[in-house]
Amino acid sequence: MDHRSAGKDVLSSSQTGETAARGAADGITTPPSADPLLLPGARARAGTSRNKWQEEAASSWLPLLAVLIVQAALSVRLLGADTAFEDEGTYLWAGHLEWAHVLHGTPLPPFAAYFSGAPAIYPPLGALADSVGGLAGARLLSLAFMLTSTVLLWDVSHRLFSRRAAFFAAALFAVLGPTLHLGAFATYDGMSLCLLALAAWLVVAAGERGESTGRLAMAGVALALANATAYATVLFDPVVIILVAIAAWPNGRRVAMRRAAIVLAVTVLLLTAALLVGGSSYLTGIRQTTLERAPGSDPSLTVLFHAWSWTGVVIVLALCGVFSSWATHQDRRRTCLLAVLTAAALLGPVEQAILHTTDSLNKHVGLGAWFAAIAAGYAADAFIAAAQPGRSQTLTTAGCVLALIFPTFFGAVQSWDFATSWPSSATFIAIFRPFADRGSGHLLVEDPGPARYYLPSGAQWQRWSSTRNIVLPGGTSTGGPRGGVVSAGDPAAFARYVSQGYFSYVALNFADTVGLDHQIRADLARNHHYHIIEVIPYNLPDPARDTSTGTYVVWQYKP
Repeated sequence: MDHRSAGKDVLSSSQTGETAARGAADGITTPPSADPLLLPGARARAGTSRNKWQEEAASSWLPLLAVLIVQAALSVRLLGADTAFEDEGTYLWAGHLEWAHVLHGTPLPPFAAYFSGAPAIYPPLGALADSVGGLAGARLLSLAFMLTSTVLLWDVSHRLFSRRAAFFAAALFAVLGPTLHLGAFATYDGMSLCLLALAAWLVVAAGERGESTGRLAMAGVALALANATAYATVLFDPVVIILVAIAAWPNGRRVAMRRAAIVLAVTVLLLTAALLVGGSSYLTGIRQTTLERAPGSDPSLTVLFHAWSWTGVVIVLALCGVFSSWATHQDRRRTCLLAVLTAAALLGPVEQAILHTTDSLNKHVGLGAWFAAIAAGYAADAFIAAAQPGRSQTLTTAGCVLALIFPTFFGAVQSWDFATSWPSSATFIAIFRPFADRGSGHLLVEDPGPARYYLPSGAQWQRWSSTRNIVLPGGTSTGGPRGGVVSAGDPAAFARYVSQGYFSYVALNFADTVGLDHQIRADLARNHHYHIIEVIPYNLPDPARDTSTGTYVVWQYKP
């Protein structure tokens, strides 16, 4: 017999007693005044003393605290696992330039034309954290965002179902490899996920109130900020909008549609206003990085396999939750809600499978996993509730908690692999530093993100070009406002500037733009003033996998 009501707004006293007994058996208590929910609005209001409720409420947060401690510990160990990734270096470098622009009027590169998120939102925040604590400080900022996302997940799951469902939802999400990695990764991903989670939390909380226009408007603001922080989050806007409607459905279809319309209208209005203020460069960036993203060459099955290996446990449990709700003939709104939450986990992998690319896949699957974890927590709760109350249910609960060891182990291993999957730039930075900081010549570096971040000369952004775009002395580029991030640059343009001796130093690693790299090497050979001065090997930072993955070849122009 299922422990929840099937569509009643107020639980009967017998159901309340059964819930309290079950909570005492599994050690995760539920105050009688906050019984598990079918959907928002189904709270029972039992008359217990305020002091007793406060004691029970305090003890109910202990499991969440344990989850947060495990999540924080597993992410903190990744803070110094490797030097800055290309994206980390680029966003932190951009953030420092944004502050220089605000404080000193320093001109800026056209970040909005090629960033996959608004450069005025996360980069300045990341730069502030970097100024205080270096790269580790910026990564700790991401950890704060991810821990907040787990807290919001806990409360949403509790409001929708029960505290026990909240525990398993939060625990499963907290130990996923992508979650742990994003907690030690200084990019906009942690912030965008936190804002998306905040929007979901606001709409669920609004579902419990008769008059909730303010919270719904705030949800629209949070959703718009999430979309602006990382454009890819717009893929999950329908999930939040559907969640609004389902949460408000007990109040009537018209109310549900009105609330969904409020969130949608606020989101669209704010994003439209932001685009009007930002201008055409933002439209170019959205089109280039999101709407017209260049396809890759990875097989679709490879993309789906990787996503499955990282979040499969959550998806399987979420599907079990959908089947359990359907098979036991629960309220159709609950089954629909679980199905929508589960489908969210498939949005990122399917989109990237269509594009045939695994780039940033481990970050995008984390967004959908947040929603699917709610359904997974419900499945675990329903499984425990199916056991006989008493010793049998206690043992079942203990077994489910112990089973969390397995996803925790795999998440720890996967997150370490994520955090050490790019070559360390320490040796290259140490050798290239005197060249970059000497004089004011132009520099061509294949992946300049870490170098611009670590070296003082990175502030002189007009000197730095990549194999995707050539920056000219005035700050314009050969690729125009679109040029230069997602694909290799124009070989003819590089040949022309190499023949003129435009670059004082050239550093190629023959990794990301291989075809163009070989063309540039041939152009350098034809200009007899360019000479190879360094060949710098770079390795993966994990000693267990410490095999050379390539070299940086450095040329100097010597007229």
